[in-house]
Amino acid sequence: MRWNLRLTAANKGIWKASELQRSLAEHGLVISAGKMSGLWSGQPVSLKLEDLDVICVVLGCDIGDLLIPEPQKVTRPGEGNITQTAVGAAAPVPAVVPKRRDGRSLPPA
Repeated sequence: MRWNLRLTAANKGIWKASELQRSLAEHGLVISAGKMSGLWSGQPVSLKLEDLDVICVVLGCDIGDLLIPEPQKVTRPGEGNITQTAVGAAAPVPAVVPKRRDGRSLPPA
């Protein structure tokens, strides 16, 4: 899920976190400055459903405006073995090849 609070608030004419924080407090949801900053600029780790209700009332929006599904990020059964390397990421580590301790080579596989 992608958190879309900032854009939803902007569509309702709220451009600053402090404006939204005041409006939420008027509706009974008091949020600390630190938590408000996290809600405004990041993606919350957890959020009470009651708080989502208040946010939706204040912004006049639906939950679907705040939470955007991203099903392409879900790993499906059978797809776990597919690895994708991001640009600039380290290359996969090659498989370890066992060696004998006496220096002799292993028979061909």
